[in-house]
Amino acid sequence: MAMTLFVYGTLRPAFDGPMARRLKAEAEHLGMARTAGTLIMVADYPGFVPGGAEDVVGDLFALRDAATLDWLDAYEECAAHDPLPHEYRREAVQIVGKDGPAMAWTYVYAFPTDGLERVAGGDFLACARPGGG
Repeated sequence: MAMTLFVYGTLRPAFDGPMARRLKAEAEHLGMARTAGTLIMVADYPGFVPGGAEDVVGDLFALRDAATLDWLDAYEECAAHDPLPHEYRREAVQIVGKDGPAMAWTYVYAFPTDGLERVAGGDFLACARPGGG
């Protein structure tokens, strides 16, 4: 699989948090993309659950090397050395970007979503304060 990453929350370039700035510096932003799923608010950050008829809006990045995935796994606390259970897991999903359908890595929310609020329209930036963390 190509080294691409779909981000939907605090890693989006328009969010402008420190980790979003790092990702933007270390990878090539390919533009906006969508994938089927549901976006829920976990706290002040979202979680993504794949599948379903809704679209989740995000950004697609081409990664230059696997080291970026290593620090992202650590940031999402799902690296092999992180204690179980992991709140997120990295998996491949089908996205649709400006060049059409493709597969990309993303971080999937791994805990139950009962009682968590759905993000209407599937776009975290529509309800987030940029630069918030």
